[in-house]
Amino acid sequence: MTPVTKPYLPDINKLKSYIDEIYKSEHLTNSGPLLKKLEARLADYLGVKHVICVANGSLALQVAYKALELEGEVITTPFSFAATTSTLQWEKLTPVFCDIDNKTYNIDNNLIDKYITNNTSAILPVHVFGNPCNVSEIESIAKKNGLKVIYDAAHAFGVEYKGESVLKYGDISTLSFHATKLFHTVEGGALITECDVLEKKIRELINFGIIDSNSFLNSGTNAKMNEFEAAMGLCVLDDIEEIKVTRNKIIRLYKNNLKDILQFQEINEYSSELSSYIPIVFESEESLLNVKLKLEENEIYPRRYFYPSLNEIYTEDTNCIESSSLSKKILCLPLFFELKENDVNKICKIIKEVICD
Repeated sequence: MTPVTKPYLPDINKLKSYIDEIYKSEHLTNSGPLLKKLEARLADYLGVKHVICVANGSLALQVAYKALELEGEVITTPFSFAATTSTLQWEKLTPVFCDIDNKTYNIDNNLIDKYITNNTSAILPVHVFGNPCNVSEIESIAKKNGLKVIYDAAHAFGVEYKGESVLKYGDISTLSFHATKLFHTVEGGALITECDVLEKKIRELINFGIIDSNSFLNSGTNAKMNEFEAAMGLCVLDDIEEIKVTRNKIIRLYKNNLKDILQFQEINEYSSELSSYIPIVFESEESLLNVKLKLEENEIYPRRYFYPSLNEIYTEDTNCIESSSLSKKILCLPLFFELKENDVNKICKIIKEVICD
C-alpha cells in the first residue's frame, strides 16, 4: 500500500538516548530541558526570534487569537484544512470567507478590502501547501485598517520569502508539528513571533494563564508540549535537511512526469523550494475521480486536499467561486521520505494512462 503520507521515523537509538535523558532528569513536562533545547534550535534553524512550542497546531491558532484579544469577525480563506475555521468558531469568532487566487491557491488579497467591516479584528491567511501569501500587500491592508494578522503556516516549515523566514510576517505565525508534517513531534505545534511582549503573554496563556504564584491572566489553558514530543522533534530536526532534499527530488520527479498534462500550483517568485505537498489539478472533477479510483485499485491512496471548500461546510456562502471550483479538481499525491522513484513512476504512469486514454 502507498499512502498519501507516512511519518518520518528517526534513528530509534538516538530517540532512546533522549528518553534516557528524560528518565535521568525525571522532568516530563512543564518547560523541561529538552523542550527548551528544541525551541532554541528551532528559532536558530528557522531564523526567527521566538518559538513557543505547544501541544498541537489547533491550539497554536486558538492561543494566537487569545494573545491578540481578537473579537468579532476574522477574514480568512475557505481553501484550507478545517482547523483554520473550526478554531475561530471554537473561540466564538466569526469567519468571513474571502475567495482565493486560482493560481497560487492563497487568499486573494485584491478582495480582502471589501470584506472589512467595523466588526473585523484580524486577517487569517494560510500559506497554502507552504506557498507564501502576498505578505507585503496583506500587511499594508492590515495597517491601513488597524487589523491584526495571524498566518496559518502549518505547511510552511522552513519556507523562506525573499531570503528570510516567511514565519516572521504577521503578528503571529502558527505551525503544526503533526506526525504527517515535514517536521514533526508526533503531535505538536508552535507559535512564532518577533514581539517580546507577545512571547511573554503566550507563555503565560499556555500555562493556565499563570503569571506568578499570586496572579493569573483572565484566560489561560494547558497547551504545553511534553518532553517526549520534544525528544522526537530534536531527532527529526537533526535529519531535516536530508528529509527536504529527498522530498524535493520526489516533487521534481512528479512535475517532470506530469507537467504536460496537469496543472501545478504557481509558486511565489520570492519563495524558496517547497517540500510539504505535491498537489495536482485536473480539468474536471470527473477526471480526478477516475484517476483516484484507478490509483486506489492499485493500492495507492492520494487525498483530496482540500475538499470541500470550507465556505460550503461552515456557511451558506456561495461567493467563493474559485475555492469551490479548485476543491473539486485538486488531488495531493503520495509524498514521504521512503517513497521510491519506481513508486513515483508507477503513479505517474497510471495517471497518464487514465487521462490520455
